[in-house]
Amino acid sequence: MEMLNNPEIKLVNLMGPAGTGKTLLALASGLEQTVHAETYIRMLCARPIVPFGKDIGFLPGEKDQKVRPYMQPIYDNLEYLLRPRREKERERSGDALIDSAIDLLVKKRQLEIEVLTYIRGRSIPHQFMIIDEAQNLSVHEIKTIITRAGEGTKIVLCGDLDQIDHPYLDKESNGLAYVASRLNGQSFYGQVRLIHGERSELATQTAQLL
Repeated sequence: MEMLNNPEIKLVNLMGPAGTGKTLLALASGLEQTVHAETYIRMLCARPIVPFGKDIGFLPGEKDQKVRPYMQPIYDNLEYLLRPRREKERERSGDALIDSAIDLLVKKRQLEIEVLTYIRGRSIPHQFMIIDEAQNLSVHEIKTIITRAGEGTKIVLCGDLDQIDHPYLDKESNGLAYVASRLNGQSFYGQVRLIHGERSELATQTAQLL
């Protein structure tokens, strides 16, 4: 959290197995620094559109509707962070409150869920960027993303080298591993490997055994 909250560290690499809290920690830090501390004007969240298993093909609707299934893990973590704590409030209208809170962040342009396909050519200043599932990015793609960062922008890469779904990438050739090997030791860069599973005992044990 110190690394995520330090504005001098412009690029953070969070690696670790499934369920260790990589995305959750990044989102918690991003919400705090965007909504409360106002260190950044916006939190931009994105992940590569790489289907797990067989592709289900064409998805109907507008852009936001098409990409929602791929972005659902980000929404799940936001819902967890924004869920009301009071039991009575949760029973009555918890889901509605969560949805309205996320919608309000989007409406106020404090939160943007973006597709990496459309990020080329952009200049992104003073934002807290979270790139989830970064192990599914090529070296060229991750370089393109990082070089979008304008003045005052921080980038957090989250990924697990054991969960690569891209058919043409492996543990050595993916962009996340490339960043870890090339930038280690730079003053603007920090990386940490999370090892303790927090999702559930079942998720932790099966990640180790299967």
